[in-house]
Amino acid sequence: MQELKDIGFILPKEEEKEAPKAYKEIYDVIVIGGGPGGLTAVVYLARKKLDTLLVSKDIGGQVILTSDIENYMGYQYITGQELIRKFQKQVSQFPIDISINEEVENLESKDKKISVLTKSGKNFTGKAVIIASGKRSRPLDVPGEKEFVGRGVSYCATCDAPLFAGKDVAVIGGGDSALEAIIDLAKVECNIYAIHRKSYWDAEPILIERVERLESVKRFFGYVIEEIKGDRSVSSVSIKSQDGKKREELSVAGVFIEIGLVPNSEFVKGIVALNDIGEILANCACETNAPGIFAAGDVTSVPEKQIVVAAGEGAKAALSAYRFLLKSK
Repeated sequence: MQELKDIGFILPKEEEKEAPKAYKEIYDVIVIGGGPGGLTAVVYLARKKLDTLLVSKDIGGQVILTSDIENYMGYQYITGQELIRKFQKQVSQFPIDISINEEVENLESKDKKISVLTKSGKNFTGKAVIIASGKRSRPLDVPGEKEFVGRGVSYCATCDAPLFAGKDVAVIGGGDSALEAIIDLAKVECNIYAIHRKSYWDAEPILIERVERLESVKRFFGYVIEEIKGDRSVSSVSIKSQDGKKREELSVAGVFIEIGLVPNSEFVKGIVALNDIGEILANCACETNAPGIFAAGDVTSVPEKQIVVAAGEGAKAALSAYRFLLKSK
């Protein structure tokens, strides 16, 4: 059994990757995604004594980018990394196979079997598949963004805030993730420009209350980013008002982009039904329109994107897959 606790929270370096291992010719269920939904699903599947494979780019997904968690039952307060450690420890008790550092490129369904093809060229086969691939940060798509990723542009304040301690930074967005980023950056004594296209915060009241108390935050409501500038690293951002009448050049060392998430569903386009923003359409039993393919968590159209919701959906998807296999015999 390969234990998740040996994998850690970040992808291993190239030279640290494990030697190739032998995988089963066919699995009962293949779970795609190592966030709360996928990890909960594999626990439920393992408890049903099903041959299970977890395929994922990483372990933890968006949760490891979350600092303070105060609404996961059983823990009055816990960090994202601490919560995923607990998930990992529980998963490691079961004999499941794991293929980490893998991005799924395509699914193929034939003769009541589903092939999972990865970008690295691996091909896994299962009788059923649970897609719990989550979401990723939405880019701004402005000049300078791609050029300065890792050199001042960040999508994770939890990860990178300490690198900008005491410096001037910009946070783009006005939702929960943006306000959480502002709070993280204030903890390391940053001066923060909060830039949001709307005229108001669009976040939970408790987060708004905390941010409004911070003296280190200067708001630019009704503004959008035009360009991120710099030489070897970010040095400034150009912003303009929505009506185009005002422009500002802000000197900053970092730009934290927190404008929402994009579902990781490209690999199932044309295979299962998606809504207009790319989320997988699934019913209350986590069933998609394709037999044997289930979906759970943030990648789906489930209304609320919360850790506890994703975990619950992962459990439901596993139980639905189990019932599907019973009826298929």
